[in-house]
Amino acid sequence: MSFLSEILEVKKEEIKKLKAERTLNSFSDEKYFSAPTMSLKNSLNREDRLGLIAEIKKASPSKGVIKPDFNHIKIAETYLKFGADAISILTDKNFFQGDIRYISDIASIKTVPLLRKDFIVDEYQIYEAKAFGADAVLLIAEALSAVQIKELSHAAAECNLEVLLELHSASQLTKIDFKTNNLIGINNRNLESFELSLNTTIELSKKIPQEVIVVSESGLSSESAIRKFLKTNVKAVLVGEHFMQSKNMEETVNEFLRWLQFSN
Repeated sequence: MSFLSEILEVKKEEIKKLKAERTLNSFSDEKYFSAPTMSLKNSLNREDRLGLIAEIKKASPSKGVIKPDFNHIKIAETYLKFGADAISILTDKNFFQGDIRYISDIASIKTVPLLRKDFIVDEYQIYEAKAFGADAVLLIAEALSAVQIKELSHAAAECNLEVLLELHSASQLTKIDFKTNNLIGINNRNLESFELSLNTTIELSKKIPQEVIVVSESGLSSESAIRKFLKTNVKAVLVGEHFMQSKNMEETVNEFLRWLQFSN
C-alpha cells in the first residue's frame, strides 16, 4: 500500500465518525458558516511579486515534529505581520498533528484567506472547513477521480470556498477542467519516492493555460530556487517547512518576501 493510500484509508474512517456525529446541515449553525469569504485567487495574483501562501505545519510523517515550540496563533500573527498573502493550515491529526480548530482560532484574527490543507475526499470535510472559518480548501488530484474533483469543487463553490487543486505529475492533467479549476498547485515532491525536484513545477507549468494561477509547492528554501520561477507562469508559492524550521521566523519570512520580488 502506498503512503497516500494509507492516509486515505485512515481518512475514510475519520469521515465515518464525523458523519455519525453530525448531519451536513448542522454545519450551517456554526459561527463562520455564513461569514463572507476572502478570495485566495485575488490575494495571490500580484503585480509586484510572486504571491505567498505561508503554511502552519507542526509535523510531517517523514520528519516527525518540525517545530517543537509550536503555537499556531503566534505563527499566524507573524505571517500576517510580515505580509503573507494567505495562510495554509494543516488540519490532519494522524499524520501531521494538525487540528481543524486551528482554522477557527486564526479566523478570528485573519486579514488574508485561510486554506484548509488536508486529504479531502468527501463534501463533509468541505462543509466543515467553511464552518470553521476557511476561505479555500486543498484537493489532491492523485487522491481523487475526475468525477470526484468536479463534485468536490462544486461543493466548495456552494459553500463560497475556492479550491487549490494540487497535482504531482503530468498524468493528472487529463482529470482537470481548467475552466472550473483555475487555481492549480504543483507539488515538487514525488509521491512515491518523496524526492524533490523544482523541475516538476517548471515542466508542468508549461502544460497549464496561461490564465490559470499556478502555485509551486514544496522544497522552496532559497532565493535561487525562487528565481527559477520568474520566467514561468507560476504566480505564487506555498512554503511551510522553511519557516517552521527557522530559529528566527520573523527574519526568515521577511527575507523570503524579498526573494519573491519581480525586480531586486
